[in-house]
Amino acid sequence: MTVAHIPLVGLNHGGPMPQLGLGTWPLDDDEAEGAVLAAFEVGYRHIDTAVKYGNETGVGRAVALGGLDRDELFITTKLDGTYQGADRAVAGLQGSLERLGLDHVDLLLIHWPLPARGEFVSTWRTFERLLADGLTRAIGVSNFKPAHLATLAAETSVVPAVNQVQLSPFTPRRAEREYAAAHDIVIQSYSPIGAGGELLHADPVQELAGRHHRTPAQIVLRWHVQQGLVPVPKSADPTRIATNSQVFDFELDEDDMAQLATLDRGPDVGIDSDVDGH
Repeated sequence: MTVAHIPLVGLNHGGPMPQLGLGTWPLDDDEAEGAVLAAFEVGYRHIDTAVKYGNETGVGRAVALGGLDRDELFITTKLDGTYQGADRAVAGLQGSLERLGLDHVDLLLIHWPLPARGEFVSTWRTFERLLADGLTRAIGVSNFKPAHLATLAAETSVVPAVNQVQLSPFTPRRAEREYAAAHDIVIQSYSPIGAGGELLHADPVQELAGRHHRTPAQIVLRWHVQQGLVPVPKSADPTRIATNSQVFDFELDEDDMAQLATLDRGPDVGIDSDVDGH
């Protein structure tokens, strides 16, 4: 069995974070437990979950059974809109820690900005306290646009370590990446290989997979890591979990990257977190 050697990415606080993680949505507890244990066997140490996924207990069981030192692991969870508003995140994180069987997480994210509610700033201030109290080693956001991040910057003091967004060659999120680069925020990619197989069957991906003797998923994941992004592909299949990790021993050249750039469907495709979220 090949064990991946996954490089680390520095964060503006907390970290370091492995540059590839295992996503767990929409796995249930039993599926998540099996997937995380399979991931541990092939070198993953970065696991992504959320309260809304309903599988933190399964992730926690895998952490307990995996036999790895806590310091080797990087566990992320997210608090959804139930926990937005002053102080609500305290109970939210406590519940997550109990389900995970941990005394801290490595990264805590606001799952959605929900700007119409106007509560993500007060939620972030609570996150700052949770960080200071050592219940999380880093704090960040998910699905935040530059305008949402600018509001945080104007009204709070801790810059998010991470912004996790839906991102792939179809939806490259250029504005979010430009803002992140200017403010030392790491971009994490969810749904990094798309959904339903459409991206993986796209002609440029198929052509590059054949040329490099790689799977289509490996080509797309290499596109992410080669640009400094941190993808968290989901799989419950041990073979796919293993092959998805083997993306650090080859390189796409400029022409390859240009081919993949032709897949960009523009800034208005994909989730719109001004209106979407929960």
